[in-house]
Amino acid sequence: MTITAPGTAPAAAATRTAVVTGIGVVAPNGLGTEEWWSATLRGESGIRPVPDHSTRPGQAPLIGLIPGFEAADHLPGRLLPQTDRVTRLALVASDWALADSGADPAALPEYGMGVVTSNATGGFEFTHREIRKLWTQGPQHVSVYESFAWFYAANTGQISIRHGMRGPSNVLIAEQAGGLDALGHARRVLRKGGELVLTGGVESAFDPWGVVSHMAGGRVSRSGHPDRAYLPFDTGASGHVPGEGGAILVVETATAAAERDAGHVYGEIAGYAATFDPPPGSSAPPGLARTARLAMADAGVTPEAVDVVFADAAALPALDAAEAAAIEEIFGPYGVPVTAPKTMTGRLAGGGPALDTAAALLAVRDSVLPPTVNVERPVPGRRIDLVRGEPREARVEVALILARGHHGFNSALVVLAPNRMAAAPAGVPAAVRHHT
Repeated sequence: MTITAPGTAPAAAATRTAVVTGIGVVAPNGLGTEEWWSATLRGESGIRPVPDHSTRPGQAPLIGLIPGFEAADHLPGRLLPQTDRVTRLALVASDWALADSGADPAALPEYGMGVVTSNATGGFEFTHREIRKLWTQGPQHVSVYESFAWFYAANTGQISIRHGMRGPSNVLIAEQAGGLDALGHARRVLRKGGELVLTGGVESAFDPWGVVSHMAGGRVSRSGHPDRAYLPFDTGASGHVPGEGGAILVVETATAAAERDAGHVYGEIAGYAATFDPPPGSSAPPGLARTARLAMADAGVTPEAVDVVFADAAALPALDAAEAAAIEEIFGPYGVPVTAPKTMTGRLAGGGPALDTAAALLAVRDSVLPPTVNVERPVPGRRIDLVRGEPREARVEVALILARGHHGFNSALVVLAPNRMAAAPAGVPAAVRHHT
């Protein structure tokens, strides 16, 4: 693998601006992009008790749960026996993203389209159901689809098959950070010659075994009160609430979007970077601040240009302190608005950063910052301008999204408003650079 330092990409890559033309959302507080966005701006939470087994000892009492999702209402019946809930959610989000973009895969070169997603958990529900059959009924009753439906790459595979996308495709695994890694890699695919990529992340792992696995990480809140369970940057922070869902984005070159007369462009994926934290016991600082600086340098923007930061928001005191310190180091005390709308969905592992990116692009579109809910007692001395309780009107042209994964993964992404995008390549109509 060749790694290119920020600012040193080949000249040809500069003409292949990665623009977002479609968004599909499946989230605990809304199915569909506009339904979720409206609920988010109203401060509506999708954090709920775990159904059926919420009171069993040792299991998480709360999750970000998507209610009312019936896969049969959205997908052909032939797909249902071969897919886990997580893949069904990903397929629906992809369908919605493509419909939003107006792109027709059948009209595009099949090897010019790829799929790059992030997933950290795979299909828990499917594989545990089939293993239960193996134990209780014998191997002849186990579905042949068990060979792949459990796999974290199943989302990428099934999306690519459904839409005839045979170009470069991947799955990225770095827990929460993986959601930004997928978007960064999608941009790389475009720079190497691709035309369109479906990218983002979706997660769902909440059968009883899945809940136990979330708990095993030791970072989940044990609170049973939805409005006090997930409190990043609050004196009551005691862990996060896990959730299901995420977002899939249509990302294509500005040239390709113009050639098919795309109806709108939400913005540009302009900067991306990833680092690792030093090993435990090291005197070196955490890598988050460096990651953010590298992503901004890659995008060609200064800290002064950033209008909002979407925080990782781990809701553990030490991790919150490290993130707040990184933000203050870069932007100064109270130097930039910071928000964590994931307090309404829970942390969605690989799906969360894609959902944050969708929120950033809609903040650009609507000139509003989504709120961080339930944080009533910010930790004294953490000098960040947290958007709390209510949305905040603000002109947004540059947004920075931060994400960290368990065991030291750091990722950062910068998105630009259409009017801040690099000059379009020769022959590309300027109209493609503006959301309509």
